[in-house]
Parts: sequence; C-alpha cells; structure tokens
Amino acid sequence: MDRSALAERAKRLAREAGFDLAGVAALAPAATAGAYRDWLARGEHAGMAWMARNVELRADPRRLLPGAMSALVVGLRYAPLADEAPPGDLWPRVARYARGRDYHDLVRERLATVAAELGRLLPGCLSRVCVDTAPLLERELAARAGLGAVGKNTQLLHPEAGSWFLLGELLLTADLAPDSPLADLCGDCARCLEACPTGALTAPYRLDAQLCISYWTIEHRGEISAAMRPHLRDWVFGCDVCQEVCPWNQRAAPVAAAEFAVPAARRELDLAGLLALDEGQYRERFRGSPLKRAKLAGLRRNAALALAGAEGEPVR
Repeated sequence: MDRSALAERAKRLAREAGFDLAGVAALAPAATAGAYRDWLARGEHAGMAWMARNVELRADPRRLLPGAMSALVVGLRYAPLADEAPPGDLWPRVARYARGRDYHDLVRERLATVAAELGRLLPGCLSRVCVDTAPLLERELAARAGLGAVGKNTQLLHPEAGSWFLLGELLLTADLAPDSPLADLCGDCARCLEACPTGALTAPYRLDAQLCISYWTIEHRGEISAAMRPHLRDWVFGCDVCQEVCPWNQRAAPVAAAEFAVPAARRELDLAGLLALDEGQYRERFRGSPLKRAKLAGLRRNAALALAGAEGEPVR
C-alpha cells in the first residue's frame, strides 16, 4: 500500500471511529515555535506555567515519538447549534464544549481504536495519542493537515464546521501522504476582535490569556481581580463570545453530538445548587465532566459572581 493509500485508509478509520474531520500532516519543526516563544516572553500565558515547560518538545513534534514521520489529525464536532442549553441560569453560562462528557477521554478512546487498527495494518508502526494536554502546537499541525485555517480569534476555522470542533492527534512512525492546507478564511472580518468583552484578542491571531474570560473562569485559582470581575459577563466556565459572532459558525450545519449534551445527572443544576454542593456531591455530580478542571472552589467562586452580577465583595 503506497503512502497516499495509507493516508486515505487512516482517515477512513478515523471517521469510522466517530471523528468528523481527519487529515494528515508530515511532521517537521513547528513554523510557529518562534511566535510561541514570543508569546511566553510577553507573559500572555498568564498563570499557566505548564505552557512554558517542554518548549523544545513543542517546537518539534518528532521529539514526542522517536522515528515519527506523520500525524493523523482529527476533529470532533460538538455542534452547539444542534442542542440548546437546558433551561435555568447555569448552563447558558458554560462554554458549549464543556456541558457534557470530557472530550479528552473521548478523543483518547477513539484515537486508541484507530491506533490499534493501524497497528494491525502496519506491523511495526509505532504511534502516540495526543490531545491538548500534550506538548504539541496542535493548531499549526491541524492547519497543515487541512482541517482548517487559524482564525483571528486563534481558533481553527473549517468551512463547514466553523470552529465548533475539538482536536486530537495520532503521531505515527509510518510515512503517510499529507493533505494540503486551506486558505485564510477570515479576510477583512474582525467581528471576534470587536466582540471580545475584555479585549483579550489584542491583535488578529493573538490572544492574551491575562485578559481572557476562559482563563479566569477555568485556570485561575483564588480571587478574581476587581478589574476583571465586571467583564466576566456572568460566565461560569469558559466563554464562547468570539465563536458566536464568527460568520463561519453561524452557517455551520448542526450535527448530532449526544456526548456533549448536558447529562441527566447535571441537567437540573442551577447556580444556587452549584454553590450548595459539598465536595462529595461535586465529585459524584461532575464525574467525567470537563468542569472539574476549575475545581469546586473555582466553580463556586464563578457561580457567586454570576449571582451577584460581578458586584460586591471579592469571592475566593
């Protein structure tokens, strides 16, 4: 089987495993490594110290798997247009990707299935499953695999899926024919920059996490600064504003994505109920949920600010 046929087979396996998008990129040093280092030097990764670790690994994905030559890059759509948030005052304040199952587990499971099938097809081929917790500049890799073009809001844009999809990667020691990148999709549009409530999109294709609502509601530990609180717009976990205003997302066709719907165990939870949870109830209710990233203290803090309208005494 030649490299083109191998690439097509790998992409077909990815679709059969449940991924909506699939493409192949040849592995090489990252072209955006210098820009990434500059971003770190400006401190725009905020308190996410882990993003400054393993920079050399991020600069060359081949270092993550000795002998790696190709990456199968996949996209999993979470189709917010197909599933409205349940009634209540909590779920509309949660980023749409985070309302259901944790995508890290889902992507890993499905990529592991693809890896096993490719291992049977290509004896001796080694692989490594990656999601966004791996030291990998995945948006560049996904763009090179033809899954989209990086937009001015730093999200990957696809003509049919918009930016409502999540990425995963399977690094391979096999040589697969790469796909062609897509052309720029933003043109003169700057709606995302204009709509960002905090000005976190400081320039096209540049995000300062120090100003980003998603950073403050998910990654930041402790008190939210008085300067930032009025700008959170009642978000409890993440923020979808820059995606909601994107014309590509407004025309994206809805698809079924039951994994990302709010499960019955959490469907009736509201802001007051979230504040009332104890540690045991929180662990039980949010098992398998991406909201656990913020921890109970962070979710309580954010819920209290949402209820208070971002006014009053600092909440810890």
